[in-house]
Parts: sequence; structure tokens; C-alpha cells
Amino acid sequence: MKQSAKQKTTRDAILDATDRLLAKHGYKKMTIDDLAIEVGIGKGSVYLHFDSKSDIALSHVDRIVERLKANLEEMAEAKGAPDLKLRKMIMERVMYRFDSVQHYSQSLNELLASVRPQLLKRRRRYFDEEAEIFLRVLAEGKKAGIFAVKDAKASAGAVLDATNALLPYSLSAYELGDRVELEKKASNVADLILNGIRKR
Repeated sequence: MKQSAKQKTTRDAILDATDRLLAKHGYKKMTIDDLAIEVGIGKGSVYLHFDSKSDIALSHVDRIVERLKANLEEMAEAKGAPDLKLRKMIMERVMYRFDSVQHYSQSLNELLASVRPQLLKRRRRYFDEEAEIFLRVLAEGKKAGIFAVKDAKASAGAVLDATNALLPYSLSAYELGDRVELEKKASNVADLILNGIRKR
């Protein structure tokens, strides 16, 4: 059943409030009552859209990934050389996630620990969907004679594997470091990947 515009707006408002409250209180201290007050709706209205606090947190993560995928799709479809597009996409994959959670990085470990089993199930789907987007650019580069990849699908998986170590759920708040440092690391990984797949 398709959600009405009003339902979608309320759902987004709850997820926006979740983002703010995670930054302010952390996952454990955030309550459904807090969310309802933050959005300006009754507690029962929150349950019209979500089953539980963990459902809200997972939906918050889903939304981050959906927005990232939209950005990656846009980059993949843009005009330009496949190697430049791929580099931009690798940077976006790492930095978008960092930017989406850095304001509550101290409570991120707590959130991830609380929803880890459900998140692990979703992560495989996230990665498969992201890999499909990278696959198209790798195949485009192979067809154009820019990339020397034998199997574009396997290479797309390798790009994700190489960058997964830089994603927020793989690092503690301390290890995440600051944005400039992470951007340098992501840039180095992108250079290594591109140097490894460019045709010589």
C-alpha cells in the first residue's frame, strides 16, 4: 500500500528527529516519548509508522544508504570518463556515510551494538545494491578500454571490500578520526584501486 504524502512527511520527520536525538542523547537514552515530543506528535503516531525503537534506528540507517545510493546513481549516470566517475563514487561511498553520522559518532557504537543482528542482514543487501551501481561504471570503463578488469562484477565487490574498512560501522569513534584524515585515507584507497585496474 502506498503511503500518503502526509504519512511520508511524518515518517521523515520522525527519522529527522532520530538523527537529532542520537546526537543529543545517544541510542540507549533516546525514547519513543522523546521522538514524539521532538516531532510534535503523539506517541501512538510514532507507532503508526514504526514497530519499535530498533525499527526506527534501522530505518534511519536505511535512509542514509538510500540517499547514498541515489548520489552514486547520479554519479554513475553522469557524463565523463569512467575512471574519474569511479574515483568520485569511491570517495562518496566513504565520505557520505561519515558525514551522515559524524555528529553522533560517540554514540554510534552503542547504536550499532543494539541493532547489530538486524543490521548485518541488511548490510548484505546494501552492499549488493551498491555493487550493482559500481559494476555499471566498471563495465563502462572496460568497454571503453580504460579498465583492465576480467570480471567487472568481482571487481565491483573488491571496490566495496577495499572501502568497507573505512566505513563508520567498521571503526570506533576514535578510529573514525576527523574528516580531513578520513578523506586522505579514502583518497589513497581510491588511487590504489584505480592504479590497479587502469589499462597500462
